[in-house]
Amino acid sequence: MNIDATSVHNLEIIEPFHSTLLGTSNKKRSLFHMLKTTKTIGGTRLLRANLLQPLKDIETINARLDCLDELMSNEQLFFGLCQILRKFPKETDRVLCHFCFKPKKVTAEALAVERAKKSQVLVSSVILLKTALDALPLLSKVLKDVKSSLLSNIYKSVCENEKYDLIKKRIGEVIDEDVLHARVPFVACTQQCFAVKAGIDGLLDISRRSFCKTSEAIHNLANNYREDFKFPNLKLTFKNRQGFHFVIPQKNIQGKLPSKFIQVVKHGNNIHCSTLELASLNARNKSAAAECYTRTEVCLEELMDDIRENVSVLTLLAEVLCLLDMIVNSFAHMISTKPVDRYTRPEFTENGPLAIDSGRHPILESIHNDFVVRNEHINSHSNLSPQTTFFSRRWILHLFWSGKSTYLQQVCLIVILAQVGCYVPARFSTLRVVDRMFTRMGAVDNLESHSSTFMTEMKETAFIMQNVSRRSLIVMDELGRATSSMDGFAMAWSCCEHLLSLKAYTIFASHMENISELATIYPNVKILQFHVDLKNNRLDFKFQLKEGTTRIPHYGLLLAEVAGLPSSVIETARMITSRISEKEGKRMEVNCIQHYSIQRAYHAAQRLLCLKYCNQDEDVIRLALRNLKESCINN
Repeated sequence: MNIDATSVHNLEIIEPFHSTLLGTSNKKRSLFHMLKTTKTIGGTRLLRANLLQPLKDIETINARLDCLDELMSNEQLFFGLCQILRKFPKETDRVLCHFCFKPKKVTAEALAVERAKKSQVLVSSVILLKTALDALPLLSKVLKDVKSSLLSNIYKSVCENEKYDLIKKRIGEVIDEDVLHARVPFVACTQQCFAVKAGIDGLLDISRRSFCKTSEAIHNLANNYREDFKFPNLKLTFKNRQGFHFVIPQKNIQGKLPSKFIQVVKHGNNIHCSTLELASLNARNKSAAAECYTRTEVCLEELMDDIRENVSVLTLLAEVLCLLDMIVNSFAHMISTKPVDRYTRPEFTENGPLAIDSGRHPILESIHNDFVVRNEHINSHSNLSPQTTFFSRRWILHLFWSGKSTYLQQVCLIVILAQVGCYVPARFSTLRVVDRMFTRMGAVDNLESHSSTFMTEMKETAFIMQNVSRRSLIVMDELGRATSSMDGFAMAWSCCEHLLSLKAYTIFASHMENISELATIYPNVKILQFHVDLKNNRLDFKFQLKEGTTRIPHYGLLLAEVAGLPSSVIETARMITSRISEKEGKRMEVNCIQHYSIQRAYHAAQRLLCLKYCNQDEDVIRLALRNLKESCINN
């Protein structure tokens, strides 16, 4: 699916609104942050790419959904994969790229400190590959009896592939068996220096002895300082760039720090410092480690050439780990943390209706415990669930009083979740694959392009008109309100009629009540709005979507009165509104009489189409057909 940059921003797919103002601690999260429970860097990157470009191939989507079905029904498989994926280093996919190209051979001129960093990265990559291959048998054991096509294909292509055993065996000839990938800086440094087996390279063995001697001398120096200066809590820490340095709790220092300590820096309640003796030992230790790295790279040249011959299987392993991380640690983890049946599997049809039963906003639901479930009803099917949103018609027109922005986001996010192969927050959903998603929301100036609010609206609308297709989903919110009421209404009406001819699924939200007259002319237009109760001139928002043009008399005037406008101004506005409404009512009545027969036939055909794709049993469908027949005869 193609989602333009404006829609990515409007739907809060990657970043929430006003993230730069509210900071990273903003409680409201984006869809990406809600799902970002992946454990690997590649899995996080794959998740982001999928949300920005959801799938369109139904077979691939259903393969992921089948995999989720099996994970949700087999707890042993789900928790087993969660544990096994932690065994693989999180940088696996990124590091495997080091084996895709062949660097220059290490020569005498290259054996310098400048070369040491590249050599260290290469050695670390080989250790990481060894760690990943050591964890592969555990993954094979968990996936042995899987049933879904996606997991079984992973088992056949990766777990049963003999090339991984050959690579592992070849690595074992050079790399010490006890060497493992580590994250603690000095432990990782030591593992890299001692990666190659002893006795393979004499110069490497000499460099290792020098590294061990300087490391031991540094630790002895720390012990001496603890005794000499009465600092029992003095700690010796190591950082890759800074090397070894001392950390002393400030509460242990009585008066001034002895002059022997240099490079004194305060960090919280601790003092970070060094000495001339430590600096000298640091330089010798770093030089010895650099020599170990470069000599190790010389020993690994033949091994690297052998690994590159099978680089395709390493790429496959990286892709598989990223995909499993996204499905297991993101999709399945999110579903498992929700109450039972809160997230359900979406169904896909080629040309059927787009229906969402009891849908919920995935982002807001994760923040607010009292989020209201939408009782949505877009198509009048009395025999089907009254809480289902049916996009069975080519074009839908919505008129809202409250909650419209949340609802527009909700529909789009549910479609995106479904097309990345994840369960959706709804009791039931059946969807048609969307190829492009367009949104036009908000009303702000664009100072960078010297565009006013209305010009920004028109540019975004023009982009939609020029790129829309029959299988697109269009969401437009409040078009034309940034200019004069007459021009804005005319532009909104004209855009609606043009979108009608495109036959793409469209949701159009507007506060212009006159635009509801479209439903009296075109049979494929439907009017809905959120239910609001009026009690003692007070508005009670129910956040429930209902069909029809049920009006709250003088809704805008009620809000204006609450804001404190003079009563004389409010009464004059009421008089003007009543005159305008009387004229519009007469015109809509004429349109209803003129187009009633066409609308009745169209509505009957749409009900038949929805019944064709519904998942009810035969008796329910038969009853629905009988009621439809009676309603057509009676009307």
